[in-house]
Order: sequence, then C-alpha cells, then structure tokens
Amino acid sequence: MDEHWRSDRIGSALEGRNPTVLRRMTAGFAAIGDVQFLPGYSVLLVDDPAVTRLSELPRTRRSEFLSDLDALGEAVERASARRDPAFRRVNLEILGNTDPFLHAHVWPRFDWEPAELVSRPVWLYPAARWRDQRYALAARYDGVRAAIEEELSRLA
Repeated sequence: MDEHWRSDRIGSALEGRNPTVLRRMTAGFAAIGDVQFLPGYSVLLVDDPAVTRLSELPRTRRSEFLSDLDALGEAVERASARRDPAFRRVNLEILGNTDPFLHAHVWPRFDWEPAELVSRPVWLYPAARWRDQRYALAARYDGVRAAIEEELSRLA
C-alpha cells in the first residue's frame, strides 16, 4: 500500500486515497486510527487542510464538525459496546499539539486496560505501545472497522 497518504491525510481523503477513511461526514472524514491498542480508536479529520484549530471554522462549519464528532463518538461507543462487554466509555479529544490540522480523537476505553491507566489519559500509555506492530492498523482490525462503519450508517 502506498504510504504517502500519511503525509497528507486530508488531501488524500479528499482524493479518495486515504485507506483509513470510514466515511465522508458533513465537515470532515471519519477515519480509523493508525494504532488499535484500544480497538476502535478513530479520528475525525476536518475537510480543509488549511484549518488548524476549531476557532478558525465559521460557526456553522464548527457546529457541523462538532456534530460529526458526536456521531463518530456514538458510532464507536455502540460498536465497542456490542463487540466487547468490558467497554466502559468513549473519550473525545481535540488537542492539536502535534498535527497541524484540525482533528479530533475518539478513544474507546475498556475495563481490561491496566489499572494504572484505565482512568488516565490515553497519552500516558508507554511509547512502546504506540509503536508495537501488533496494534498497527491491519486486516486483523477489519471487524472493528466494519462495526464502526455499520453504526455510522445507522446514524446517518
């Protein structure tokens, strides 16, 4: 698979070349995360790569982006609850500290997470977990991907 989409996630989504995209939303793209140590991790990408923060969107587009985030969060919640009885909740985050474009993270959280991390921010997971190839997006996560896509369709 051509990996150039990673350097231009939004442009490649607009062109239909971003393999992580689950669905086109009103103000962006729902995408499954590159890492899946918390199965179902997803990201909402704004559809304009020049937008770097939520406050740069006009109020109407801002509301659409947040509505898209709500829908993606609900889809991940429903899919996760259906697939794993240890599902706890979904965390929604708009951080913007690393990638220079507006995006939001949707993290499912589970009772089976390590006790020292289950109630803490995901970003406190050890760096090795983020790089571990067992959790890299791959065909083994097609089931969770399909479940989220199905829930997005139901919510549409």
